[in-house]
Amino acid sequence: MRVIRSLALAASLLAAGPALAAGSAPTPPDARFGFAGLFGTFDRGALQRGFQVYKEVCAACHAMRQLSYRNLLEIGLSEAQVREIAAQFQVTDGPNDEGQMFERPARLSDRFRRPFPNEQAARAANNGAYPPDLSVIVKARPDGANYIAALLTGYVDPPPGVEVMEGMHYNAWFPGHQIAMPNILNPDGVEYADGTPATVEQQARDVTTFLAWAAEPELEQRRRMGVQVLIFLAILGGLVYATKRKVWADVKH
Repeated sequence: MRVIRSLALAASLLAAGPALAAGSAPTPPDARFGFAGLFGTFDRGALQRGFQVYKEVCAACHAMRQLSYRNLLEIGLSEAQVREIAAQFQVTDGPNDEGQMFERPARLSDRFRRPFPNEQAARAANNGAYPPDLSVIVKARPDGANYIAALLTGYVDPPPGVEVMEGMHYNAWFPGHQIAMPNILNPDGVEYADGTPATVEQQARDVTTFLAWAAEPELEQRRRMGVQVLIFLAILGGLVYATKRKVWADVKH
């Protein structure tokens, strides 16, 4: 029984796996995020609120090892704010002159601290399930942003006749509907500095926005470059056409 339960918990984390892809989870609704679309951009307020949700709620289990604290400068935080955030965490460094590893406050150049030292410790603390790294989770899931937002708000009571396995939780948007992660968002679970009401839906949108940015921080720059290239090609095309008309204007057809 213990082996079966462990396998079920592990399978619950593979949301995009082939076996679960054919599950009965419906397509998540379009959340109409501001960063979606050709001209979409990330709202800095939402990014900062999303980081707060990650830091105060998600970071207890989920790592984001692809991000360094200095990356937070890109979401509109000042260097002083980021240094203060980093200094709240202790990281292992060394060896020192005596060959010993030691703990020190994190710096801007350090990567986000992991909540667990290794996978075994993470599984032991989460009933056998391994919380995935969230650095690129939005890119790793089909329709990533919409899926994550729906998943975080999709904890409901199971329909009559549906039995939820021990250690699992029913989620309307998870493939197979049974997930190891419990509902982690609660109304007013965080207190936003800008006064935004911290409803579950707002927290889900904000942290999803932050995760989308983390997975593709160069998105805005790439889109600006793409628009500039299109404008350049349009102007170049117009000049080429005008030149062609000029060159062949006196030629009789």
